[in-house]
Amino acid sequence: MPNDEEVVETAAEAAEGLVLDRLRTSDVDDLDITVTFEDGVLDVDIYVRAPDADADVEQVADDGALAAQAAVDDLFADE
Repeated sequence: MPNDEEVVETAAEAAEGLVLDRLRTSDVDDLDITVTFEDGVLDVDIYVRAPDADADVEQVADDGALAAQAAVDDLFADE
């Protein structure tokens, strides 16, 4: 079973990867990803400030949170 640190790292990497895949780095003025995993509950909060992005930034942040959840689900499935 993965430890809390592995869960947090996996979720954060997945979220960041998706956000930076969908938005050009040059468009992102600020990216803050906060992940906690306590008592079996994953909480992912993503703030993206990208005023020049062509994509729907709010949707990208939501998709990043979903990617984080999926990555953690996969992590537990592999165990």
